Amino acid sequence: MAEPFIGPDGEARCRWCGGAPEFLDYHDREWGFPVDDDRRLFEKLSLEAFQSGLSWRTILVKRENFRRAFEGFDFDRVAAFGADDVERLLGDPGIVRHRGKIEAVIHNAGRARALVEEAGSLAAFFWSFEPDAASLPPPQSASTSPASIALSKALKKRGWKFVGPTTAYAFMQAMGLLNDHVAPCVIRARVESARRGFTPPA
Repeated sequence: MAEPFIGPDGEARCRWCGGAPEFLDYHDREWGFPVDDDRRLFEKLSLEAFQSGLSWRTILVKRENFRRAFEGFDFDRVAAFGADDVERLLGDPGIVRHRGKIEAVIHNAGRARALVEEAGSLAAFFWSFEPDAASLPPPQSASTSPASIALSKALKKRGWKFVGPTTAYAFMQAMGLLNDHVAPCVIRARVESARRGFTPPA
């Protein structure tokens, strides 16, 4: 295992959070903490789609621009985007201007609305794929899992785009469906405590 990153407080953390200035706060405050807010879940899955082939830093530094461009990732609003909105987004230098990914997020917004009708909420659907902790590989040693493969297949069956198993796994890591902080990381225990106090939506 790579040596942990030592933060400004002298505490050990996951090595990756020392890779860029933007990563530390994201690692300490967001990554791995359980989320049941539908808009945040849709946002993360959308940003993971934009990240495909790029670095997470590229997306993270543009996240506020993405939020502005996509109406705060309110999927009811995004689902109503049309051709003019696609052209507007393609002309927005603050985001990743990739037609396929832009159109996929708009398309997925419509699929998100349908999924809420089916499952009651995005959160209820996504958390139904929470893996059993005993079945997980060591932290940060895998890029897919049986659970992420199953989630990817379920989303694709419902027409979602840019939701492969690797994207699904990164989404699950970030949204707290598993605790993938390494053992020496000071945030691992905080995430574990948050998960114990969290009731997955039914």
